[in-house]
Amino acid sequence: MIKIDNVRRNYQAGESVVQALKGVSLDIDKGEFLSIAGPSGSGKTTLLNLIGCIDALDGGEIAIKGENVTKMKKKEKTNFRRINLGFVFQTYNLIPVLTAYENVAFVLSLLDLKESEVRERTMAILKEVGLEGLEDRRPSRLSGGQQQRVAIARALVKNPEIILADEPTANLDSVTGEDILKLMKEMNRKHNTTFIFSTHDKMVMEYADRLIVLHDGKIQSDERRK
Repeated sequence: MIKIDNVRRNYQAGESVVQALKGVSLDIDKGEFLSIAGPSGSGKTTLLNLIGCIDALDGGEIAIKGENVTKMKKKEKTNFRRINLGFVFQTYNLIPVLTAYENVAFVLSLLDLKESEVRERTMAILKEVGLEGLEDRRPSRLSGGQQQRVAIARALVKNPEIILADEPTANLDSVTGEDILKLMKEMNRKHNTTFIFSTHDKMVMEYADRLIVLHDGKIQSDERRK
C-alpha cells in the first residue's frame, strides 16, 4: 500500500543543514498496525509527515496506493490527503467551539455528502468509539481520553485506508493510553485500516504488530511480530 524508496529530508538550522532522513526505504502493507520509534531527532515525525503529504522530500519517492505522491502538486496532495488519510495527534487538535458531533461531522462536510448521510455516519462512529450520549459536549467538557476518542472518530469517519498517529498517548495517563490503544487496535482489526504511529511510548511499541526503529535518520531495525 505504501512504498518508500530512498527518501531523504533536510532541514536548515541556522547556517547548517540537518539531515533528518538519510535514504530510508520501506514497504508498508494494507492493514498493518505499525510503530515508528526512536530518540528525539531520529526522523520518526519527519517520516510520518512525509507519508502524510505534509512535508516535501529532498530526494527519493513515496507511492501510496500506487500513486506517486512525490510528484503531486500542492492542491493534488491536499485532495489526496483529505480522501485517503486520517490523522490523530497528541494534542487532539479539536476545534474548541464545536461539539464532539460537530468536530467529527466537519470532516464529512468537506466531502460534499448529504446532511442525512453526514449525521448517520457521525453518530455511528461516535457510538463505535464509546461516545454515545456525549455528542453535544464541547472538548472543554470532555476528559483527555474522551477528546482523543473524538479525534479517532474524526480520523475514521471518512473511511480512510491509512491513519497516521503522532504520539497519540503522550498526553494521557497509562490506563487511558492503553484504552485508546485497545480502541485503535479494534478499529484496525474491524476495518482493516492501516495504522502508523510515531512514538516514544513503550506501550505503543508493545502493541504494534511491526516495530521500526530509526536512529540518526536511518532504519536501525525492522521487527515484525505477526
